[in-house]
Amino acid sequence: MPKITRDSLLTLEAYARERTALRTQVIAHKRHRTLALGAHITLLFEDELTMRYQIQEMLRIERIFEAVGIQDELDTYNALVPDGDNWKATMLIEYPDVAQRVYWLTQLRGIEHLVWVRVGSGEPVFAVADEDMIRHNDLKTSAVHFLRFPLTPPLMAALQAGAPLAMGVEHARYVAQADPVPSTLRQALLQDLAV
Repeated sequence: MPKITRDSLLTLEAYARERTALRTQVIAHKRHRTLALGAHITLLFEDELTMRYQIQEMLRIERIFEAVGIQDELDTYNALVPDGDNWKATMLIEYPDVAQRVYWLTQLRGIEHLVWVRVGSGEPVFAVADEDMIRHNDLKTSAVHFLRFPLTPPLMAALQAGAPLAMGVEHARYVAQADPVPSTLRQALLQDLAV
């Protein structure tokens, strides 16, 4: 999947004009790239469009227009664009009640390493979590994690050939799965692979 470049971004003025239409487009796009695992975990599978929107929003919010600042945003968010042999997702741990959220973030330490994808009847591929940052400590996990699911050429070929796709999480305090994942998500994820 191509990376986002400075030249491909809209200026702040052009983005302001297009923002409403782009936001509508991205919200619709994200619907097909989102998976609930149980009642409290959501995976949002990122791609070039979702990250382009995030970069444009950050540039707008922070009023960044200098080359160095733009490059910092590109470096940060391009890392979340799939590379053709993996999927990248933002994992959200969601408890609306603050006290419940605080409690469960202490109970779910390590959960970010226990999220998996499975192609066909093969072994699960567990996520590589938060590669360039620490998103947890000895007391609790974070409510947001960045996951990468590395896929081998045989797994990608099996997916292209129609093998079923399942996803889940298996933590001692939280177990959930989608088997199979919705067809719209499966189709969107196939587009992220360079097979």
